[in-house]
Amino acid sequence: MAFAGLPLMLLVGALARIPGSEGGKETPAHFLVQSKQECRFLNGTQRVRLLDRQIYDRQEYARFDSDLGKYVALTEFGKVDVDKWNSDKQGLQYWKAGVDFFCRNNYEGLQRNSVVGQRAKPTVTISPTKMEPDSPNIILLCIATGFYPVEIEIQWLKNGQPEKEGVAYGEELQNGDWTYQLMVMLETQPQRGDVYTCKVEHASLEAPITVQWEPRTSSSAKSKLWTGIMGAVIGVAFFSVGLFSYLRAKKAIPIQPPAALMN
Repeated sequence: MAFAGLPLMLLVGALARIPGSEGGKETPAHFLVQSKQECRFLNGTQRVRLLDRQIYDRQEYARFDSDLGKYVALTEFGKVDVDKWNSDKQGLQYWKAGVDFFCRNNYEGLQRNSVVGQRAKPTVTISPTKMEPDSPNIILLCIATGFYPVEIEIQWLKNGQPEKEGVAYGEELQNGDWTYQLMVMLETQPQRGDVYTCKVEHASLEAPITVQWEPRTSSSAKSKLWTGIMGAVIGVAFFSVGLFSYLRAKKAIPIQPPAALMN
């Protein structure tokens, strides 16, 4: 995470010398000089990096880097200033101490009053869609929404095994409320019995979220199946009625006695 501040005293100090104005060169009528300070945090305040960036007309020409403990020149124009600033031991000590009194102190305030350190759990859904009506392939979209911070890991599994072919990642999109959304696509040709799982890992979760999807029989296949079942049922019914009628008719035929007994 990066956090930027802009102390006025540093901006005024940056105006003391304009890059390119030395050597009798005429100063442009319009120019922009900026001094920006950035605090970069890794794992909270476990590791903090402070940058004092000097910018002239949108080009950074020198910076102080707390990891190096000194100023470094980024252009030829910055070398003169860097030599001067690095010879000022008191000034360097000020910026080295800024890691604590500027960055860490501000981080604690931000943590109490802003989204720093906040967590929002993602909501995960799977959306299947057909590429073409006659194509055996489908596209499965795993959609994670409403999560913060932005770092998230989404993985497709097929029958418990990671899928690598046909996977495409979208870009993290901001929702306008500090949360994000991300879609991960899987193009596949599902078979009956396959189980697809979207697995999501995020800092807000104690355990990964898993959502499953299984291919279902198509509407036409279902229709044919039910037609066959109904045909079989009707056939059995007609067979039963015919057999019952035959047995009933056979039972009704009188038994004729032998001719010898009739005489």
